[in-house]
Amino acid sequence: MTDDVLTATDLSVYAGGTPLVQDVTLTIGRGERVGLIGESGSGKSLTALALMGLLPEGLHAGGSVRLGASDELVGAAERRLAPLRGQQMSMVFQEPMTALNPTMRVGDQVAEAMLLHRTRPDRKAARAAAVELLDDVGLPSPAEAARSYPHQLSGGQRQRVVTAIALANDPALLICDEPTTALDVTVQALVLDLITRGVAARDAAMLFITHDLGVVATVCDRVLVMYGGRIVEAGPVREVFHRPQHRYTAGLLAASDLAVDRDGRLLTIPGSVPQAGAFPAGCVFRSRCAAADSACETLPAWVGADPECGHACVHPVGGEVA
Repeated sequence: MTDDVLTATDLSVYAGGTPLVQDVTLTIGRGERVGLIGESGSGKSLTALALMGLLPEGLHAGGSVRLGASDELVGAAERRLAPLRGQQMSMVFQEPMTALNPTMRVGDQVAEAMLLHRTRPDRKAARAAAVELLDDVGLPSPAEAARSYPHQLSGGQRQRVVTAIALANDPALLICDEPTTALDVTVQALVLDLITRGVAARDAAMLFITHDLGVVATVCDRVLVMYGGRIVEAGPVREVFHRPQHRYTAGLLAASDLAVDRDGRLLTIPGSVPQAGAFPAGCVFRSRCAAADSACETLPAWVGADPECGHACVHPVGGEVA
């Protein structure tokens, strides 16, 4: 049995009194790689920001988040959270150019992460470790790259720098928020490989957020499917992708396979994702689901032995709810 690195219970995010993310419960053990998938606007990035304690002004979190045996993190003061970020838990963001300081050499930015958390004795040792990290993430001529500014590197190289910063202090938890979305396919594969190797070398837990099901199938052990700010299905990747139960999961998989209907048109999920906070009551997917009926106006119960494996659907693909 794995040691739980991250435990979130009924995590919710609110804008005033309007819920944007609701009742997210998940655990990630040491060495586990868990994917969080869903369309844009489903609440994935808000969930990640809530876990990190980085919600923007005007939003607040409810529920519970614990990192290992730590005290409650939801509602904790910044002086409590700041020492954890970058050391015990780190995040790789989608757009490296906004995550990096454009006026600071990248080697100094990697070194700064270690100096802030005092994981290296002095600036000289931190700079030497930064060059090693840049070498570990596959940057050519790492000593020269360390002296570069972000704008002098390609998008893929900048994402490697961001990954080096995130891994610099050997965090127990790495959260990746669509880190390969802006990269071409070849560079995507390289960045995914370095992230998974970095996580494996540290036996760290990873939450990987993406809308690319192929990426989840490649790098993750378990998957959580999110729609309308709720987890609607969860389980081992192979089981969920081969035998989806929730109608939304089935729709995602059909659309990703480039399958066509009888008229030769690509299969899609009807309609579009509502604005955050404007999802229907009951089953959040019912406004786009062909199988929806009056029973879906009530919030579906979770069907499964635990939050890590199951679904919340009144009319599952596999048959009636037991």
